[in-house]
Amino acid sequence: MTVQPAPSLKKRLILMGALMTLLVGGLVGFNLFKRAMMQKYLTGGAAHPPQVVTTQIIQRTNWQPSFDTIGSLRAARGVQISVEVPGLVRQVAFKAGDEVQAGQTLVEMVDDAERAALQTQAAGLELARLTLKRDEAQYAVHAISQAQLEVDRADVDSRTAQRDQALALLAKKKVTAPFAGQMGITMVNPGQYLNPGDKIATLQTVHQLLVDFNLPQQFLGRINVGQSVHLSFEAWPGKTFAARVVARNPEVDAATRNVQVEARLEPVAVSLLPGAFAHVTWDYGQAEPHLTLPQSAIAFNPYGATVFVVRHETGRTPPKAQQVFITTGATRGDQIAVLSGLEAGDEVVTSGQLKLKSGIPVAISTTAAPPFAAAPTPQEQ
Repeated sequence: MTVQPAPSLKKRLILMGALMTLLVGGLVGFNLFKRAMMQKYLTGGAAHPPQVVTTQIIQRTNWQPSFDTIGSLRAARGVQISVEVPGLVRQVAFKAGDEVQAGQTLVEMVDDAERAALQTQAAGLELARLTLKRDEAQYAVHAISQAQLEVDRADVDSRTAQRDQALALLAKKKVTAPFAGQMGITMVNPGQYLNPGDKIATLQTVHQLLVDFNLPQQFLGRINVGQSVHLSFEAWPGKTFAARVVARNPEVDAATRNVQVEARLEPVAVSLLPGAFAHVTWDYGQAEPHLTLPQSAIAFNPYGATVFVVRHETGRTPPKAQQVFITTGATRGDQIAVLSGLEAGDEVVTSGQLKLKSGIPVAISTTAAPPFAAAPTPQEQ
């Protein structure tokens, strides 16, 4: 007996195929609708709410070309005082921080043996001179030969040199200041044995200071003796010190391609010490008018630098942002020079530009404007 398939199964298959067709059609239709609405939104069919931004009217300001670098203070004269000969210290004739004069005694060493040697050499020289004087009288009456007289003169010269050598050795037992200046801290004490080259203390002319700094080789044609530079120090915030260029190295460092420059500080009332770290600002050239913007207003991309300019339309419609390409120049603190792409009077977005694109309406705020200082001084909050 043959079993026929139930009619209800065939109907179920047909119904399932119809439902699948409707489901696929619905998904395709929904995707097409979503794409159409997205395209409408991107082409401006949907209104954008105004984006809050800060702006600035770009103007021309006098721009003084300058170069900032770091430098180090150095005394016009500075040396580590040391000893030339070994010996025991008899007296330390200065205190740390003393102002000393050139030739002033700093350290006296035990010199008894050297003084005795000097007396021996002086006695021998005196005897040689008496012998020479007596032989000169005898030579005048032909009692001795000329050769004997020459031997006597050579003996006098030799003993004179030995006496001078003893004097020089005795002088080395007394260490004196080679120039006027301020003495540093010493660890030398009376009774201490010193070897040749042992350091006693530093001597610095703290009232005559120089600053050494480096400039890139492209500034060789601009730096000249007599130009002024300005210094600032972390120990003296808010103060600026003047210096004048006195020399530059006659060669460029082959490793860094920089040239070393030396400037002399003007007399100051505050205490500056050799070795201090200095911020050096060198103004060069003539001041020129430039359009300037805060650096935060500019987006730097591989394809160029851009800013958003606010365009005010007629009527009651809100202003809109327009992206433009610009060419930038030198920087100075928070400021950057704009060479092309903008005109004086343009209103430029200075913050909030990350949420903008061309054509989006903007609402201008006057709060939270970015910094715009030529010489900023960061503050910890």
